[in-house]
Amino acid sequence: MTSPTPDALLGPADVRELAAALGVRPTKQRGQNFVIDANTVRRIVRTAEVRPDDTVVEVGPGLGSLTLALLEVADRVTAVEIDDVLAAALPATIAARMPGRADRFALVHSDAMHVTELPGPAPTALVANLPYNVAVPVLLHMLESFPSIERTLVMVQSEVADRLAAAPGSKVYGVPSVKANWYAEVKRAGAIGRNVFWPAPNVDSGLVSLVRRTEPLKTTASRREVFAVVDAAFAQRRKTLRAALAGWAGSAAAAEAALVAAGVSPQARGESLTVEEFARIAEHKERTA
Repeated sequence: MTSPTPDALLGPADVRELAAALGVRPTKQRGQNFVIDANTVRRIVRTAEVRPDDTVVEVGPGLGSLTLALLEVADRVTAVEIDDVLAAALPATIAARMPGRADRFALVHSDAMHVTELPGPAPTALVANLPYNVAVPVLLHMLESFPSIERTLVMVQSEVADRLAAAPGSKVYGVPSVKANWYAEVKRAGAIGRNVFWPAPNVDSGLVSLVRRTEPLKTTASRREVFAVVDAAFAQRRKTLRAALAGWAGSAAAAEAALVAAGVSPQARGESLTVEEFARIAEHKERTA
């Protein structure tokens, strides 16, 4: 393995020069905030526990700050980039700054929400700085599409990080919390200051670690069936589950029967239930509907 040069990572001046050369202005529409601090991207790679044998998939590499830090450690990195200009420029940046690792890098020019296969070996880790407006759907899509991903570390808006890592009973526990927990053990893994980005966002960022369950959730219900219950429960989160699940079950009485059969109080609310309890409710729909 060829060691990268000490200045291979992008600093503030490098990021601005690259952006200027490409005519790139970070857009709010895509939630683009480029990381300009080499220590931060190295910290992300450490926190993600990236190993020398990992094949890492990165979503939204932008100008390549995190990509280069990942290439310092991982065996391979595949980056998924939707932006035409950024996607076209990234391979040249990698080749110029880390020539000894360029053959370990692959680019997929696509919307991550439409990616269902990747070149090369199956990814073992997902590390990404995700725009807040698409963070949750992209994360869930990648976890569903690539079961080989064992470890995930995403940088997201702090509020989104709280929601993803929330436990039952928390005020911010909701659909993202339950669905992420279907796939993985989820926890907050740190905070990131605003000054490491260009432009500096007006929100704080947080790191979320997701370690995939070694055994899938034990349930006879499919993921879609469980997620349908979750969506229904939180669509009207102030209502009791008996009322909130009436449409899903066909009637309030059918919802109550499914809840009782699953050992869940019909008077409970969605925010108090674990993903296992949602799965039990899904299992009891057909015999009661």
